[in-house]
Amino acid sequence: MRIGVVSDTHNNLKNVRRIVELFNAAEVDRVIHTGDITQAKTIEAMGPLHAPMIGVFGNNDQERPSLAAAIERFGFEFYEPPLQLCWDDRNIIVVHDPLEFEGHLNTQAIALHGHTHRYRCEHTDGQLIFNPGECAGMMKGANAIGVVNTTDLSTELLRF
Repeated sequence: MRIGVVSDTHNNLKNVRRIVELFNAAEVDRVIHTGDITQAKTIEAMGPLHAPMIGVFGNNDQERPSLAAAIERFGFEFYEPPLQLCWDDRNIIVVHDPLEFEGHLNTQAIALHGHTHRYRCEHTDGQLIFNPGECAGMMKGANAIGVVNTTDLSTELLRF
């Protein structure tokens, strides 16, 4: 399974539209957002995704009523971190802030986070810790999203 990973979109609608194009072109099976969506307009811009999206809320997701309404309207799913999933026989944990991993990493094959706006890809003892980094346009020239392959824990960075 190919999972698209995005974080910290911070309501940059131009970038979000490009992210949707990239994930659709990459034919990902699912998309995970690791938080800091910020506003419902971002969820609306994610509406044309060809894959279902699931995610966690981040520290800047303060407009919960409008976010929740948009999430429901588009059939996405968002939760408070940590979110634990099992896809393709792989245990996956999703948080926003990597400090939220505390006490949860020992049984996870894939650990996804955001918050730092910095790329992270660590393979240790059959575990992947991954953050695609910046995509909100705050760090010029560093916009990226990621794709994680659950079969072999390989990653791909899609820069834009």
